[in-house]
Parts: sequence; structure tokens; C-alpha cells
Amino acid sequence: MTGGLGQAGGRAWVYGEGVHDEPIDPFNGDPADPAADLHDPGDDAALEPLTDVERQDVLEDLADLEIYQALLAPIGVRGLVIECEDCHEPHYFDWDLLRGNLRHLLSSGRPRVHEPAYDPDPDHYVTWDYARGYADGVHDTLTESGEDDTDSPSA
Repeated sequence: MTGGLGQAGGRAWVYGEGVHDEPIDPFNGDPADPAADLHDPGDDAALEPLTDVERQDVLEDLADLEIYQALLAPIGVRGLVIECEDCHEPHYFDWDLLRGNLRHLLSSGRPRVHEPAYDPDPDHYVTWDYARGYADGVHDTLTESGEDDTDSPSA
């Protein structure tokens, strides 16, 4: 008997041999590959880096995000909702995820691939505009109360 148990073609079988780190593409070389028209990450090399103005906008968004989280998280707001320009769906981002996405944009010059959150509770998310208005309202209230203290005579 040739080959024996654990041998293939006269060669001993070795555990783990031929194992791939990544899954094998079942459509590799198939002209009907359903993913053939998807974006190739190698195409991103042609993207221009952020301009100074764009970079400054992202830095300002990061600073605003810190303020919004400090004001809104204590009252139960988990993050922000953004209307996606690509898919026209609302995307819900918790504070850390949004911060990570903005930092990634700063470092790489391109946004991360995103997917909608699984079954988020919209009651726990607000828009950028709402967060900005809330922060402005808190600022105005604190400024007005500070002015009232300086206008009142001291005894």
C-alpha cells in the first residue's frame, strides 16, 4: 500500500500546511464575480491630501466634539447622527467612533468606510446643528449670568 495514513502522494501530511491567513476568494478569476465593480483600496493612492482649510475644519470639528460630549453625554446623548451624502441614510456615531473617524481623516486624508449602526435608538443621538445650538445656548446663558453679576451693585 502506498501513501499510508497521513501521507499524500508519498509525502507526510503536516498540520496547518496550506492554511491561509485570509479567506480564499471563491470568485477569484470568475468573470461573473459580484464584487468586481467594488472600489479597489489601491485606487485611494490618487487622493489628494487634505488642504489646510479642510484640515483646520476637521480640527475644529474635533474641538467642538469634545464640548458637545461634555455637555450632552451627562443628559443621556450617546453621540451624533449624520445624514450620509452617499447613501442618504442617517448614520449614528457614538462619541468615540466619531472622534476616531475624524482623527483617521486627519492622518490619512480620507474618510473611513462606514456602515450604519445596528438598530440604534434615535432618541439617544442628536445632529451637529442641535449640538451646536445647545452649546451656544449654554454659552449664552453663562455669559448673561456673568454679566448680571457685574451689573449688580456690591454691598
